[in-house]
Amino acid sequence: MNETSTQNAQERMTKVSTILISQSRPADANSPYFDLASKYNLHIEFRPFIQIDGVSYKDFRKQKVTILDHTAIIFTSRNAIDHFFRICQEARIEVPADMKYFCISEQTANYLQKYIVIRKRKIFSGTKTASELFDLIKKHKNEKFLFPCSNIRRNDIPEFMDTSGLHFTEAVMYETVSSDVSDLAIYSFDIIAFFSPSGVTSLFANFPEFKQNGIRLAAFGPTTAKAVTDAGLILDIQAPLPNAPSMTGALELYIKKANNL
Repeated sequence: MNETSTQNAQERMTKVSTILISQSRPADANSPYFDLASKYNLHIEFRPFIQIDGVSYKDFRKQKVTILDHTAIIFTSRNAIDHFFRICQEARIEVPADMKYFCISEQTANYLQKYIVIRKRKIFSGTKTASELFDLIKKHKNEKFLFPCSNIRRNDIPEFMDTSGLHFTEAVMYETVSSDVSDLAIYSFDIIAFFSPSGVTSLFANFPEFKQNGIRLAAFGPTTAKAVTDAGLILDIQAPLPNAPSMTGALELYIKKANNL
C-alpha cells in the first residue's frame, strides 16, 4: 500500500459488523470463519464471485490439441483433473495406462483416484509449490507434456517449460468466469474479502458503478492485492501476514483494532 492508501485506511477504520467472503460457504462446521463470527458477534455472508465453466468439446477441438500425442499430464488443481477426464470421456479417449501424471501437490495427486487406479499409474507430486514440480519435470525432460488449464492461469509453468526447451502443450479445458451476484446489497457490508484477481473483476462486472466509500477491502495474496489497487481501490487488509497466515487471521487482527477490542 502506498502512504496515501495507508493513511486513508487508518481514517476509515470504523467498527466492523458485517463481512462478505467472496467464496462458497465452508462445508466444515469448524471453519475458523464461524469461530470469528461467534467470537466478535459478526454477520458473515459467503458468496462465490467466480465460477468454473467447462469448455465444450466442440470448442476444445478448435484448439487442435491431440491428447494422445502426449506422454505426461501436468495437473495444478482438481478442476483441471475433472475437466481433463470429462473431455477424454466426451472424445471417447481411453487414457493409456503408461501415461505419467505430474501434480502440484499430494492432495491433487490423491484426487486422481476418482478417475484412475493410482497404484497402477506413474504419479509424481510436489508438496505445494510450482518450483518443486519443476524439479520433478526436469528429471523427465523427454516426456511430451500436456497442461490442462483455465483461460486465466499463472504464467510460471508455461514460462518454465518454454525456457527449459521441453515439449509442452497448453490446453484450455475450463474457464474462470464471473458469477452473478448482482442481487447482493453490496453496500451493506463493512468488509469484502477477495481471494483472486478474478474476484475483483467480478465485483465490477456485477456492480459497474461500484464506489468503495467506507467499505474496507481484504485481499489474499500479492496478485489479488495488486488487482485491488490497480482498480483504484484502497486495500485495507492484506493476507497472509507473518503473524496471520490466513484470511481469518488477518481479519481478526483488523477487527480487534477497528472495534477497539
